[in-house]
Amino acid sequence: MSNHAPPIVRCPQCGKEMLWDTTNRYRPFCSERCKLVDLGKWASEDYRIEQPEQVFPDSNSEFPD
Repeated sequence: MSNHAPPIVRCPQCGKEMLWDTTNRYRPFCSERCKLVDLGKWASEDYRIEQPEQVFPDSNSEFPD
C-alpha cells in the first residue's frame, strides 16, 4: 500500500481547488451549495446534451393508397 497524497481537483461549479477526499459527501463539489447550484442548472435546463435532429419519413409514404 502506498502513501500517496490525494490529488488536488477543482470544484466543477466554483473552481475552488481542494483535495480529493473520499469523506467529502458533496464531491466532486466543494460544498453543498455548489452541488445544489449545479442541480438547479440541470433542473432549469441550463445544461443540455445535444442530439442531432432526426428526420422521420413521411407517414403517408410507408403505406401507399
